[in-house]
Amino acid sequence: MNVIIIGTAYPYRGGLSAFNERLATEFQRQGNNVEMYTFTLQYPNFLFPGKTQFSPDPAPEKLAISRKVNSCNPFNWIKVGKEIAKKRPDVVVFAYWMSFMAPCFGTIARKIRKNKHTKIMALVHNMIPHEPNILDRFLPPYFVKSMDGFMALSESVVKDIEHFDKRGCPKGFSPHPIYDHYGIRLGRDEALQLLNLDPKYRYVLFFGFIRAYKGLDLLLDAFADPWLKQSDVKLIVAGEFYGDSTPYLSQIEQLGIADKVVLCTDFIPDGEVNRYFSAADIVAQPYKTATQSGVTQIAFHFEKSMLVTNVGGLPEIVPDGKIGYVVEPDKDQIAAALRRFFEENKREEFEKNIVEEKQKYSWSRFVEAFGKVIDKTH
Repeated sequence: MNVIIIGTAYPYRGGLSAFNERLATEFQRQGNNVEMYTFTLQYPNFLFPGKTQFSPDPAPEKLAISRKVNSCNPFNWIKVGKEIAKKRPDVVVFAYWMSFMAPCFGTIARKIRKNKHTKIMALVHNMIPHEPNILDRFLPPYFVKSMDGFMALSESVVKDIEHFDKRGCPKGFSPHPIYDHYGIRLGRDEALQLLNLDPKYRYVLFFGFIRAYKGLDLLLDAFADPWLKQSDVKLIVAGEFYGDSTPYLSQIEQLGIADKVVLCTDFIPDGEVNRYFSAADIVAQPYKTATQSGVTQIAFHFEKSMLVTNVGGLPEIVPDGKIGYVVEPDKDQIAAALRRFFEENKREEFEKNIVEEKQKYSWSRFVEAFGKVIDKTH
């Protein structure tokens, strides 16, 4: 097939770009021709509270990425839609993650449809954002009505799509595949040395952009638990604050856990991700809301135990007691699970089980499932 993927990609950074690029690579590996359209303007800076939208890493090899889409310019949407319609690709995939993109993507899709050839597919990371606002009621239907079919990464997102899709379009879901492009797992001592961390401690890792819904505040509260406070366990917070850092820094001070928390709060380049996961004993995702998470799939790649909360699609992919723990988003339950993990020395057992469990999350399986949905569309 001739496939075009429209969404965030290099030079933009972050998990969604990584996903789209890895998906394009897998489509190519399976013999398809793939082109990516990304943004000249992704969204205005006031919608992005991080330090920069752009990646410090080199461009991915062997991917054709064109910066063509301005998310704020309707004239651009029409132009891009007409350009793609003339190319007559077999499939166009819109990688959708927030309502702000609905007018842009919906208009481009409508222009492409006029060629009467191209199948218009949505790859939906989130139908309803983790931090919703009033626009999330009104904008998504415009996008949804322009699609022929939908692929999601969790059952909860499929249900969210069904809320907006009144036509009964084909839908499918396949769990988030493993992020396998962050290099090899390092030896623990090597990773700790690269991070200047003391090997006499054991480490819990919180990784990724720090946003309110990810529950870092719950994890910090958990570290004020008397057992954790007196243990040789420390918390690594690795990722950039997506907003004001003051509440978290104040919380650390008030809880008296400054000596228990290692703050690495700059954006972590791809080439350094393996250091943090290789150093960690367990990866914690104390999310308050979720659909699915790329952090889980990085942990799978590095064969690391996980603690996740019972929200969204997270419990679907972390079998409780087999490769980690599933708890409610509650500081006491988080603290109890971490204590159990370290007191019972579960790391070796969980990591052995992860080797088997991770086989479910290959990119080939994901593209195969996506292909079945594409085949069902008219």
